[in-house]
Amino acid sequence: MTIPVGERAPDFELKDNHGAPVRLSDFRGQKNVVLLFYPFAFTGVCTGELGEIRDRLKEFAERDTEVLAVSNDSIHTLRVFGEQEDLPFPLLSDFWPHGNVSRAYGVLDEDKGCAVRKTFVIDKEGVVRRTVSSGMADARDPDEYLAALDAL
Repeated sequence: MTIPVGERAPDFELKDNHGAPVRLSDFRGQKNVVLLFYPFAFTGVCTGELGEIRDRLKEFAERDTEVLAVSNDSIHTLRVFGEQEDLPFPLLSDFWPHGNVSRAYGVLDEDKGCAVRKTFVIDKEGVVRRTVSSGMADARDPDEYLAALDAL
């Protein structure tokens, strides 16, 4: 079961694509967070989604928002992916223990071993205010995240 709107987002610590630890609670009281789970680096839909976020990152910054993208890929895979696609936001590795954060958010597809395509818009107090999901082959629309942030 995924974390419902209105509940506090579970805290976590994951390493980013450069090996630095990132905690969700570090943003509490400071920034809103768009926590974006995606299946795999280097796949067409994921690359397109993250590229669109990259191209519109200023719009998120204007809304005092940090984008955190989570997959079950290794840090090393995410480092190369981030460099190749010029992704300036943290790519977080939920690789080991495999899928623990994805599982805590209810987005781990146990059969495929990857996160499903789901996003949590989290306010500065750490509460989930909106979720956006799509099928594995379908990209999510960043306008939905921006509309949710505008409603905060």
